[in-house]
Amino acid sequence: MQYPEQKVMKAFQIYTTLARDGVADSEAVQQYRADDAIRGLLEAFGREVDCVIVTTSEQMFLIPETRLSPFHVRNDWIKRNYLRSGATNGDIYLLYFASIILFGTFYDSYHSQAPTRQFLRLDEWAASIQERIEQLKAHDEEELKELEKEFSYNWSLIIEKWDDMDAIKETAKKQAGNTISRLSFIDTVKKFLVDQGLIQEIGNDELTITEKAKTIIQRFFMEIEYNKGIFEFIYGLERGQENASY
Repeated sequence: MQYPEQKVMKAFQIYTTLARDGVADSEAVQQYRADDAIRGLLEAFGREVDCVIVTTSEQMFLIPETRLSPFHVRNDWIKRNYLRSGATNGDIYLLYFASIILFGTFYDSYHSQAPTRQFLRLDEWAASIQERIEQLKAHDEEELKELEKEFSYNWSLIIEKWDDMDAIKETAKKQAGNTISRLSFIDTVKKFLVDQGLIQEIGNDELTITEKAKTIIQRFFMEIEYNKGIFEFIYGLERGQENASY
């Protein structure tokens, strides 16, 4: 399809902003929604870098769709900028796990169209992670190995990392050299998610998810094509647990 030069340049200007900042303003959103040519070009540009265009009413985002995307957040970058010295892939797995748990707490069912709560306290987040860890522990070693193959998550290592954290002596003056408290780790995950524009702090150790997060959750987390059943497993829905809620 041939596009007028003016449309190509406008779409490229918006894409350049997205590539540089990761976000574009409401004017870009309006142009994207109102102009088929600009929308088609932006989506084509996104596909070339394994990304999708996601919009809210006020903002537009360029979201990596695969690990091949040059905009995908690399594990080494997360380790270097957020995790403690000597962090391993296990710490990364736990960070992702904690993030999924946080998002899940805002929705009361797997196919919710909108959040059903407004905020989450840090201690509630920790308790929810512990609840899901206990659910993982209910599977024997062989089951976990099979589930690790199915979901490409190292569940055993996630359990080990969480259990190794100090849940009781959160205020202890001295701890073992490699010991980190659970609340301290959660604070690290919080900083990462805040910096990614996915959550906001609203005071009193309370968090809320952003419009960006809501849009991404609906676009990816709620779609089996992308989540590969991870939510169903974590929240026990496939196994018919009547009280599995979030």
